[in-house]
Amino acid sequence: MPELRRSLACLAAVWSLLAQAAPSPADASADAALELRVQHVAEQLRCLVCQNQTIADSHAQLALDLKKEARTQLARGRSEQDVIDFMVQRYGDFVLYRPPFKANTWLLWLGPFALLAIGLLTLLYQLRQRGFAMEDSE
Repeated sequence: MPELRRSLACLAAVWSLLAQAAPSPADASADAALELRVQHVAEQLRCLVCQNQTIADSHAQLALDLKKEARTQLARGRSEQDVIDFMVQRYGDFVLYRPPFKANTWLLWLGPFALLAIGLLTLLYQLRQRGFAMEDSE
């Protein structure tokens, strides 16, 4: 009989610990809301390692660290825009996946078009030079 009481006491203690460890539905919904906010912020920030992915898509260690930092700040009550502003202050406008068009980001926006134009002009120049060279040899 004492062993049965001891077993029931152990079972009750384990049951009590499990009940305390299980998250309440309110905690689960708060975590889900927090994760949605983290995901929203992560989709707006560029992975500084990959550069062509958001930190939401990247598995680089820096991206994981940035997501963790965003989660920590959001959990402390900061707004999504506050977290984004913090990242911009720390890493510059380049951390934004869609940086604003302003004086210090014009190269990010116009650089690809400038390179394309230079390439096309070089191609046209080369084609003209070859055309003139063929006419001279005839």
